[in-house]
Amino acid sequence: MRLVTGLLLGLLAVLPAAVRAEFAVEEASLAELAAAQAEGTASSQDLVRAYLERIERLDRAGPRLNAVIELNPEALAIAATLDAERAAGTLRGPLHGIPILLKDNIDTGDRMQTSAGSLALLGEPAAQDSSVAARLRAAGAVILGKTNLSEWANFRGRRSSSGWSSRGGQTRNPYALDRTPCGSSSGSGVAAAASLAGAAIGTETDGSIICPAAINGLVGIKPSIGLVSRAGIVPISGSQDTAGPMARSVADAALLLQALVGADPRDRATADVAEHTADYVAALDPQALKGARIGVVRQLAGFHAGVDQRFDAAVEALRAAGVEIVEGIELPTRAEAARNEFTVLVHEFKDDLNAYLATRSGVPATDLDAVIAFNVANAERVLPWFGQQLLEQAAASGGRADVDYQKAQADARRLAGPEGIDKAMAEHRLDALIAPSNGPAWPVDWVNGDAFGGGSSGMAAISGYPNISVPMGLVHGLPVGINFFGARYSEAKLIGYAYAFEQATRLRQPPRYAAGLPAGPQ
Repeated sequence: MRLVTGLLLGLLAVLPAAVRAEFAVEEASLAELAAAQAEGTASSQDLVRAYLERIERLDRAGPRLNAVIELNPEALAIAATLDAERAAGTLRGPLHGIPILLKDNIDTGDRMQTSAGSLALLGEPAAQDSSVAARLRAAGAVILGKTNLSEWANFRGRRSSSGWSSRGGQTRNPYALDRTPCGSSSGSGVAAAASLAGAAIGTETDGSIICPAAINGLVGIKPSIGLVSRAGIVPISGSQDTAGPMARSVADAALLLQALVGADPRDRATADVAEHTADYVAALDPQALKGARIGVVRQLAGFHAGVDQRFDAAVEALRAAGVEIVEGIELPTRAEAARNEFTVLVHEFKDDLNAYLATRSGVPATDLDAVIAFNVANAERVLPWFGQQLLEQAAASGGRADVDYQKAQADARRLAGPEGIDKAMAEHRLDALIAPSNGPAWPVDWVNGDAFGGGSSGMAAISGYPNISVPMGLVHGLPVGINFFGARYSEAKLIGYAYAFEQATRLRQPPRYAAGLPAGPQ
């Protein structure tokens, strides 16, 4: 972390305090950041400086959130270029000049590392931008830096602690610092919640956008597979991985998603994306819920009484907004789909990671076997709390050529999609499904690992369908969320529902940076 802190202090040292404090970025929406630039209230450089100051104050000092793993040394220069373009009458898009943070498994072809939180990937930076980074730059965003994550996107070993990596250490929940930020997009979730950038990009294989979004009081969108290119992202699974936005509002998340979507020859899954893309910003309709039929999946609730109370209140809010609520929805194929999912992830990780590592040079990790060997050789730094059983299991697998894998992959997708979500929606004539996103954040525990209580990300993740988490209030001061999920490529419809729910309830509360929860009754 010395690299981040030293760079940040060097940048701040040349900035007059009056300039740094001129524009208040806390809780500012992307539209407000754009308006400030258009009106001349703040330049892109002013925004970069304001977020750098906030990172120093909250992430490095103060509560020490530890969400930002590295800063972009070119951020101010990029902002200056964007300011000059604006002055000349050229705008790249609605994100022009707005600082955005990326999860540290997303390649940037610049001076920053892409490490997936692993010391085994430190060395030469990636040779080129990921498609996500390239699209953000084309849209005018300033890539401010990289965020910490659960090492290897939480696919390393048992008893892991979400938000911990050997490179970045432990990220902390801004609502209660002794609690988990959830993973693996933990740094992106915390950074967006704490206004360390305009918004952040995370990635998900199963729950890694949804869980940190819910637990950090955010909106998170896990897109359909094929909507956003995965090229240049450190993988787990080609059939389930995707990047997606994490933001403080549905409007901000929709704006980011609009910039990310598009076909890419580097990712075959995006080949027909033009047939399925919509105007996600236009979908922000406060009346979208009127007349919708939404199914309540109680099967995915019941793991925490406080969450159930918030979920019941959310259902009633939807009913009041004009939704026809349909109870009794079951997803009976869920357990079998989940059993097959693990086989899929283990086998795909081996081949997909090796293919990605072939694009990197000048780093210790030349392939999965080299990663495992590096971790053993550096066990004191890399393996102090939990092991690498998942890496070892993947290395021992037969990869995608394995017949058992091929059956598991076909079964998992069928059980979660056509015989799971699709069947439930068709039988009950539904527009979407809802369930609680996750339970409240649990205490960070480096000995026993995560105490994950329950959630509803699985079926959308396995099927490759979209999922959106929206804040639905606090349980003992800790944020929880509601998931809207449905058919493949139904992002626009789900964004409309999520936005209408958000506008009707306005349940998000900013973080309070408490050391922990108040003491219970004695």
